[in-house]
Amino acid sequence: MILGVIVLLVLIIILLMVYNMSIHKKIQNFHNLNQKITSLNVLQDFMNTVSEISSVDEKIKKINDILIERYQIKYSTIVIYNGTDYQVKASNVEQKHWDSLRNLQSEEIFKDSIHTATPKYVTVEREGDRLPYQRMEFGRAKSAMFFPLYVENVYIGYWIIEGSKPHEFDNIDTTILEVVKNNIVSVLRTVENQQVIENIVREDKFTNLKSEEYLFGEAKKVIDKYTTSTVCLFRITNIEEINETYSRKIGDRIIVEVSRIIKENLSNEYIFVRYMGPKFAIVFSGIDMDAVVTFMKEMKQKTENFAIEVIKQNGKKQERYLAKPKLNVVVSTYYKGTALEGLTKKLEEYLDQAPKEEHTINYL
Repeated sequence: MILGVIVLLVLIIILLMVYNMSIHKKIQNFHNLNQKITSLNVLQDFMNTVSEISSVDEKIKKINDILIERYQIKYSTIVIYNGTDYQVKASNVEQKHWDSLRNLQSEEIFKDSIHTATPKYVTVEREGDRLPYQRMEFGRAKSAMFFPLYVENVYIGYWIIEGSKPHEFDNIDTTILEVVKNNIVSVLRTVENQQVIENIVREDKFTNLKSEEYLFGEAKKVIDKYTTSTVCLFRITNIEEINETYSRKIGDRIIVEVSRIIKENLSNEYIFVRYMGPKFAIVFSGIDMDAVVTFMKEMKQKTENFAIEVIKQNGKKQERYLAKPKLNVVVSTYYKGTALEGLTKKLEEYLDQAPKEEHTINYL
């Protein structure tokens, strides 16, 4: 009798153990599934951030905020090497600690991680200890995971996450973090071209207008606030003739005066740049084409009525001439989300291929 009870209890215990193992496995599977769903959501947030109308630095900061929120990370810092020095591009750590965070590549403990492109986990054993790379900090971070970042086998910086407890990342799923790291690299690669454009924007010394690159970087924030805008390119068609007949100095003055007249009559909310040489571009954000054509007709008349008096000495006789600009204008509609650089290129090709004597307003 007693033996039967014991056997029954053993069977019950075995069944409970099997059941508990089954429940644990289901919980683990659910946890893994939940992590995968979180990662997919994070990836979607990353992609949304890339497509946002903002600068590269703002995008990187937004990505870091997403990581902190979705993965409940205490501290997260993204450091990028710009070819000259290391810069903290995004961090929720107090700025007074940034000097140590942007010099982790010099720490012996992380050099092997950078060399082998593998993550490095460091932690303290006791509350009173501090991490090897910390100099003046005691209570901020007790655990850290360091991820070197590579784009096509080129080292570009690192991502480091930190926790406030010893051994905080002992049981973290490093596979998920590797996926997150790879997503960070993908985003950095995606915004690389935008960063190049932002860095090469310059100001024209004659007209004080920004160069064409400005259209495709900073100006896009304004332009893409609207569903449609009107893009206008115009060219001073007789600038070569003016340079040859009078002088290059007179030609430069014509360029300066044409840009001045239009700038003085143009609202500050519209984007006006010196596109290239005697070509200029204006983006009328949120304005329909008919209104732009009316405005450009007025501008064309004003600029073509302007003249620079040129005096030439012909033997003992002085001859007076008037150097007057002629404008050829082309306009088209830009739709948010389409390639602005493709549209401006199309307009530029039209102006370049148009007959030199053409100076009117055209639609594309």
